[in-house]
Amino acid sequence: MDASDKLTIDTPEQTALEYPIAGLGSRFLAILADTAIQVVLAFSVILAGILIGAGLSNFGKLGPQWVVAIIVILMFLLNAGYFALFEIFWNGQTPGKRFAQVRVIKEDGRPIGAYEAIVRNAVRVVDMLPAMYGIGLVSVFLNWQSKRLGDFVAGTVVVHEKTLEGVRPYAETKIDDTLPPIDASQVTLEEVRLIETFLNRRDALDPAVRTTMALEISKRIAGKMQAEIYGWPRTEHFLEAVIEQCRRSDRFRS
Repeated sequence: MDASDKLTIDTPEQTALEYPIAGLGSRFLAILADTAIQVVLAFSVILAGILIGAGLSNFGKLGPQWVVAIIVILMFLLNAGYFALFEIFWNGQTPGKRFAQVRVIKEDGRPIGAYEAIVRNAVRVVDMLPAMYGIGLVSVFLNWQSKRLGDFVAGTVVVHEKTLEGVRPYAETKIDDTLPPIDASQVTLEEVRLIETFLNRRDALDPAVRTTMALEISKRIAGKMQAEIYGWPRTEHFLEAVIEQCRRSDRFRS
């Protein structure tokens, strides 16, 4: 993959995080899967409404009218809220994005919030014009980050998901039995990527820089566990143990 196809973000720890940009193919696969899910859900809502409406017809005209009103509301929510709600509660992913292994993040690499999810999907109405995401496709083709208009307005970008199964940092050291118990439940995805980047690039670093970075990153992570990790190579032992613990968890699998 060319360097222009990657979003590179410098962290305060002086480590560059790289996110492969999701291109048209991956995004099309995601929207295709999401659209299929929406169609199935819509059909289910309509079918359930017909059956319920038929059952309420014996109680006069008011019952079926309420069913129609509820169906209209549910269809509106399904069309307008599907993407935003999933991206809010699934950390930038919808079922289709999870299937295609892509995710929406902020331009600075941080996870999106409710504001970004709502704004980028509110503009989806414009991206869909005049038909079949015509404006959105033109926008994706014309910028190197493959952004549609909604991404420009919300300050977001869609990237390929980098799971721990696909990234196996080389473990240079043996298991350190003197380390405290590792509880990775509070480690964030951003911190996982930071550790992975360091472990994959440490051999290319100046020894002094490598030692300093290992210390700073391990202090940041160990602070959440109320542990103290000092001295190289114990700091790197700790970071390797954290990644191994994260691999065994389902939190970072998609």
